[in-house]
Amino acid sequence: MRTETPWGHWDPLTPQAVAELFKDAPFLWWVAGGYAIEAFAGRTVREHADIDLGIFRDDEAELHRRLDGWDAHCADPPGILRPWLADETLPASVHDIWVRGQAGGPWRFQLMINEREGTEWIYRRDARTRRDIAELTWDSGGVRYLAPEVQLLFKAKDPRPKDEVDFETAAPLLSERQRAWLRVQLEREFPGHDWIRRL
Repeated sequence: MRTETPWGHWDPLTPQAVAELFKDAPFLWWVAGGYAIEAFAGRTVREHADIDLGIFRDDEAELHRRLDGWDAHCADPPGILRPWLADETLPASVHDIWVRGQAGGPWRFQLMINEREGTEWIYRRDARTRRDIAELTWDSGGVRYLAPEVQLLFKAKDPRPKDEVDFETAAPLLSERQRAWLRVQLEREFPGHDWIRRL
């Protein structure tokens, strides 16, 4: 699916192509966004304008080496997309990296930088929300995906129509444990959110 942005158009890789690219990477990475929801549901739900991957901030130097030969840009708030310079340590304000095969080409994948402390993943919008890293992702067909309840937490802030589709797809399939975890986080961050009632 070709999608235009102010910074050029997207022609995203598939989760399988991403898995091939990162198959021997020495760091944890995962597919997030709508693809993670579809993998959990076991079916295609909608078209995808891009593909989101997750990594941890303390792996960014290794990631940068891994992207040698790619054209990587970091999203510098507010609204600036600039080249990720060689040997640059990204400031804490940068959470997104856009990657394409060459300058002027289509964007192929986006990396979302996550925080951790020891064996715990930390939700960047509220450091009180944490998760054992061992429970943050799961494997399907050789591709690691973000746990659906964590993905839905990210999607709960100002949900767009596609986020509503993803919620309606995943929510009925969540285990009681997944449902309880998401409910607690939503009640803390978004009291009165409509998804709480629907879980």
